[in-house]
Amino acid sequence: MGSGIMNLSSRERVIIIGLCLLLIAGVVAVYAQTAGFNFVDYDDPDYVKNNSKVPEGLTFGGIQWAFTTTYGSNWFPLVWLSLMLDRTIFGFWAGGFHLVNVAFHIANTILLFWVLKRYTKAVWASFFVAALFGLHPLHVESVAWVTERKDVLCTLFWLLTMLAYLRYVETPTTKRYVIICVIFALGLMSKSMLVTLPFVLLLMDYWPLRRLLPEDAGKGVSIGRLIWEKAPLFMLSAVSSAVTFIVQKTGGAMVRLGNVTIGYRIENAIVSYCDYILKTFWPVDLAVFYPYPTKPLADWKVAASLAVLAAITIVVILLRRRRYLIVGWFWYLGTLVPVVGVVQVGLQAMADRYTYIPLTGIFIMLAWLAGDIVAQRRFGQVLAGIAGSVILIVLGAMSFVQVGYWRDTFSLFAHCVAVTPDNFVARSYRGLGFAEKGDNESAVRDVEAALRLEPNEIRTLYNLAGMRVKQGRIDEAVEYYNRILELNPGDASTYITLAAMESNKENLERAMEFYREGLKYHPENGDLHGKLGAMLLQTGQVDEAIKELEAAVKVKADSATYEILGMAMLTKGDVDKATRYFNRAIKIDPANAEAHYNLGNTFLAQGLLAKAVGEYGMAIKAKPNYAKAYGNLGVAFLQMGQTDGAIEGFRHAVELDPNNVEAHFNLAMAIADKGLIDEAVEHMRKVIELLPQNTTAHCRLAEMLLLQGKVEQATAEYGQVLKIDPADEDAKAGLEKIKTGNTTSGTTPVK
Repeated sequence: MGSGIMNLSSRERVIIIGLCLLLIAGVVAVYAQTAGFNFVDYDDPDYVKNNSKVPEGLTFGGIQWAFTTTYGSNWFPLVWLSLMLDRTIFGFWAGGFHLVNVAFHIANTILLFWVLKRYTKAVWASFFVAALFGLHPLHVESVAWVTERKDVLCTLFWLLTMLAYLRYVETPTTKRYVIICVIFALGLMSKSMLVTLPFVLLLMDYWPLRRLLPEDAGKGVSIGRLIWEKAPLFMLSAVSSAVTFIVQKTGGAMVRLGNVTIGYRIENAIVSYCDYILKTFWPVDLAVFYPYPTKPLADWKVAASLAVLAAITIVVILLRRRRYLIVGWFWYLGTLVPVVGVVQVGLQAMADRYTYIPLTGIFIMLAWLAGDIVAQRRFGQVLAGIAGSVILIVLGAMSFVQVGYWRDTFSLFAHCVAVTPDNFVARSYRGLGFAEKGDNESAVRDVEAALRLEPNEIRTLYNLAGMRVKQGRIDEAVEYYNRILELNPGDASTYITLAAMESNKENLERAMEFYREGLKYHPENGDLHGKLGAMLLQTGQVDEAIKELEAAVKVKADSATYEILGMAMLTKGDVDKATRYFNRAIKIDPANAEAHYNLGNTFLAQGLLAKAVGEYGMAIKAKPNYAKAYGNLGVAFLQMGQTDGAIEGFRHAVELDPNNVEAHFNLAMAIADKGLIDEAVEHMRKVIELLPQNTTAHCRLAEMLLLQGKVEQATAEYGQVLKIDPADEDAKAGLEKIKTGNTTSGTTPVK
């Protein structure tokens, strides 16, 4: 891009840079709000937090995993790498992930402008296409949804491939062709939708490059030669298509909905082609999920859609002198083929995100046709500029509103239900949103409605079962879970939930049976291994627990599992491994308060007091009401000789947890050492209230009472100790001192 712009005149450079800044400003104005957005509970957790490696950030092991995994029934290693890098930079701040999507969208918008300008030399038409691309509401889903990183990333490589191809056409060399292949391969590793790019390059040969015979006989190239020229690209597309088909089929992404036959899918594809065009010109009622119609498509609608597509095709062929019409139309038709639904992946009838690349063809048709029309009119350019500005402002405003729906899960699916009332996915997820807000009545109503719309949808059954559990209707919940297992005998989430229910009833053996049953279907499921390991540790089966927990972290980098594994290693007495696992847990999730706390305990046991203080501080930062962390922080300070810091820690601990026996005891001893005997007595009495049989507390209280001169009360405390343990030497010694009148010497409340 740099060398191209340097060949422009100073005036042209100023115009190009100014237009680029306008494009950036427009996209930022629409999408900057996403910096404050959350992840949505629709696929985002699986892409960011719930898979094997992304939670660890960018690591060597993660890079290996990205190129070998088929997680989520897809193979797109560059998407995983980009998300890992985000995790390394931003942690789990959702705004950072959103802003990276926005940055890619800005880059794509600028690149599209530059690519079209370089191909056609038409500045204003190229700018208008890029502006439509950057601001159109149909593109919001691809940008505002973190999961759709694959769209914005693959499009970046699509446009870079087009730019590299133009440089090759200008000066054909082997090196430049290799660069095309490398960039194209990177794009395919972002999303396989790029398989149609070689066909688009053929369209570019027709217009604007005009390399194609016979109309340009004498200066063009034969169609056969142009196809042969792109043979390596077609081969890469074929390989990518085969890999995608195998991965999605074996991963279960290709679904069979009861009445969605191949014929119905073809009819839906025909209608969808027209619906996308309609939404291009009237982008309202956009939804994250469009379900298949509950009734068969009307014959007239299919016929009308087919007639419209045929009519447009005939018109652009008749107007073939306006080559951009043919190019734009077949760009749109061709690039939608992989995602139009003939090969069904997922449950949707259509999706806004599928238009991210294809709509560029429609935009090209509109921009260049408008340019030809206004060129024949007086004041045409002025009127076109005004009309174009109004269109872009309106589209930008509509996109701004549409982006706002992606703020959180509830907002997204509340809007989705509003525009598609018979939407079982939207009903189910809005129900979850209501449940989170505490509106259980609305939640159940939504999820039951979703189940009526699609009785065999597993996610809906799962959501309704969970709500029945919260209502205490356990038997109904179990029925729903059993129904899920009938539909999908290997559903791991159901086994985990049933195990949790048994665990809550303290039926730990039955709970572990559910985990083991799930592992028969999913031997590589990290959640099942991890939860089974945690329960084995809970029941004292340490070696078996370590085996399961280590199996869990091999397949899923989960902070909580590493923390439990660290606890298991401590139980085994392996401090070094425990420390390593606690650190691993913290690396994955720096806000894991338990991991910081347990690592602090490990350091405390080793006498590494400064490190212990640091970890307790991090635990408290992550969990401000962490009473145990405050208590142990006080112990660490006490051992460091910093009594004031210790007292502050103990005070926080007892304020947060009035029944924290250790904190009360330690606070009593510490403040007694500072001469605050009256307060110390109060805290020691609290210890005895909580642990009436604790002889040490009774003895320490007696010593404090003696310091207050309350001999009779002290005598009573020592007597109470001897009732509990007649052989207690401290109590005997205390009583002896009282008898001899030596009630002040030798009493050492704190040591």
